[in-house]
Amino acid sequence: MTPLNRIRNFAIIAHIDHGKSTLADRLIQACGGLSEREMKEQVLDSMEIERERGITIKAQAVRLEARAADGETYQLNLMDTPGHVDFTYEVSRSLAACEGSVLLVDATQGVEAQTLANAYLAIEANHEIIPVVNKIDLPAADVEGVKGQIADVIGLDAGGAIAVSAKTGEGVAEVIEALIARLPPPAGVVDAPLKALLVDSWYDPYLGVMILVRVYDGTLRPGMKVRMMATGRVYQVERVAVHTPKPTPAGELGPGEVGTITAAIKTVADTHVGDTITEDRRPAAVPLPGFKPSTPVVFSSLFPSDSADIEDLRDSLERLHLNDASFHFEPENSLALGSGFRCGFLGLLHLEIVRERLEREFGLDLITTAPSVVYRVRLAGGSESLLHNPADVPDPSRIEVIKEPWIKATIIVPSDFLGAVLQLCTDRRGEQTELNFAGGRAVAVYRLPLNEVVFDFYDRLKSISRGYASFDYEIDGFREGALVKVAILINGEAVDALSFIAHRTRAEGRGRTICKRLKELIPRQLFRVALQATIGGTVVARETVSALRKDVTAKCYGGDVTRKRKLLEKQKAGKKRMRAFGRVEIPHSAFLAALRQGDE
Repeated sequence: MTPLNRIRNFAIIAHIDHGKSTLADRLIQACGGLSEREMKEQVLDSMEIERERGITIKAQAVRLEARAADGETYQLNLMDTPGHVDFTYEVSRSLAACEGSVLLVDATQGVEAQTLANAYLAIEANHEIIPVVNKIDLPAADVEGVKGQIADVIGLDAGGAIAVSAKTGEGVAEVIEALIARLPPPAGVVDAPLKALLVDSWYDPYLGVMILVRVYDGTLRPGMKVRMMATGRVYQVERVAVHTPKPTPAGELGPGEVGTITAAIKTVADTHVGDTITEDRRPAAVPLPGFKPSTPVVFSSLFPSDSADIEDLRDSLERLHLNDASFHFEPENSLALGSGFRCGFLGLLHLEIVRERLEREFGLDLITTAPSVVYRVRLAGGSESLLHNPADVPDPSRIEVIKEPWIKATIIVPSDFLGAVLQLCTDRRGEQTELNFAGGRAVAVYRLPLNEVVFDFYDRLKSISRGYASFDYEIDGFREGALVKVAILINGEAVDALSFIAHRTRAEGRGRTICKRLKELIPRQLFRVALQATIGGTVVARETVSALRKDVTAKCYGGDVTRKRKLLEKQKAGKKRMRAFGRVEIPHSAFLAALRQGDE
C-alpha cells in the first residue's frame, strides 16, 4: 500500500480539442506505463467511435508511477475527461474522485466556453488547479496572451502556468514535477471502516459488471463482503485491479487509491453512480455525499425502418444501456411509424453517438424523430405532469399553464462577430444577463429556451462566427411561456410523429416550413393530398400535392364530345372516392427531411 503523502489524484480538464488525451499519452509514456511498441495515439480512447471522431466520451482512470527530483516514487492517479458539454456529468464525477486538476488551454485558441465551465467545476470541487498552456509548437501560439486570458476570464493566477507541447513531449517533465510539488495528497484513515465512492460502472463481456472506485477510508481486498449503502445489497469482491493503463491485479486498495473491482453483480442497474461502498461486517456510519444522477434534457423517438426489427432494437438498447446508464428509454407506438422507443439524452451529440452506435455495433437501420425537450403541464384541477412527447399534449381547454426548460448559456466569441451572435440569441427569444470583454474577445451570458437551442442553434452559431465561437450551457429551471401544439395533418389525418410544441410567435412559420417540405417530399398520388398545420382547430398553413392525371380519353378517336366528357366525369368521381378513402404512404426519409430545421 502506497503511503498517503506519495499519492496524487488529478483530472485533466479542457475545452474540446485542446489536447487532453494527447497530454495523457505523453504522461503515460514519461512514466513508463506502456512501452514504445504498445503506445498508440489517444491510447485511453478505447471506443472505435471515440477514435474515429477524435473525441473522448467516457472518462478513463490510469495509475502511473513517477520518480520525483528527491528520488522518491509517487503514485499518480490520472483521470482523462471528455470536453463536450453533453458529457459534463462525466467530468463532475471524475473531479469528485480527485484533489487537483490540470487545466489545459490551447495556446492558439485561448480560453473557450468549456474551459471556463470546467474550471468552475474544479473550483466548486475545492481543487488545486495547475494551468497548462498546450500546443506551443504551433506557429500561431501566443503563450503570454493565453496566460493573460486565464487571469482575466477565469480569475486564476497564471504566473505558474506551464508551457507544453503534448504532441512533441516538450514541458511534460515540468508537469509531472508540478503535480508532485503543488497538488495536495489525499486524506484518509487506513484502520477506519471502509468508505469508497462508486465513480463509474460498465459491463465487460468476460468479467461482468466492473466498478471504478475511489477509496477514502479503510482497505478494499479480494474476498471481502461489501455493502452498497444506497441499495443495501451485499456482494463478495472477486477481483481488485488497477489500470496502468493495462489492467493489473492488485492485492488491495488503500485510502486515496483508485481502481476497479468485480463482485458477481448481474447488471449495471444494480450499481448507482455516487453510491458509497462499505464493508458489510464493519459498515461506515455515514455515506459519502455522492453526486446528482444525470438528467436527460433532449428526447427523441427511435423506430426501426423494418417493423420486424423491433425486438432487435429492444435488445440493442438494453445492451447499450449496460455501458451508458445516462440515457433512458421506454416503449412507444406511432400510427405513422409503428412500434419504437422514446429515448432521453443529455444533448444532441449524445443522441448522435447513441444512434450511431446502434447502427454500427448492432447493424440496425433506424428512423429518428425530431428532438424535443421535456415540458411541465399544469391542468385545470391543479395536477402537474411532465410531457416528453408532443403527441401526448392534453386538450387545450384543460391546460392552465405549460412551462418550458430554460438554460444559462455562455458564449465566447471574437469581438468582430459579436453583433451577429447577439442577433441570433435575440431571434431565439434570448435574454442577455452579462457581456464582458477580455483580450479581444467577448464573453456573453444569455438565458435561452432550450427548445430554441436543441435543433440547429450550435450549427448557426459556428456558421456566423466562422467556427470561432464556443458555447456552453447549464439548465436554469422551467419558465411559463405562450406555447402551443402544432399538429400536421396529411389528407385530414394527424401524423403524431410530425407534431411539435413551439412558441406561439414561431409556431405558424415552423408549421408552414414543414408543410412546404412535405409537399416536395411526398410522392404524388392519383388524388389531391392536402397538407395542413393546425393549432387547436385552426388551420395556420396549407399546401396541396397535386394529383397524377391519367389521360382516360387517349383511346377516344373522334366521335361525339359527350363520350370524352362521360369518361372525364367518371374519372372525377373515382378521384373523389379515392380522396375520401385513400391512404397516403409517407416515405421514412420524408420524416427526417421535413423535421430538419435548417434555415426557417
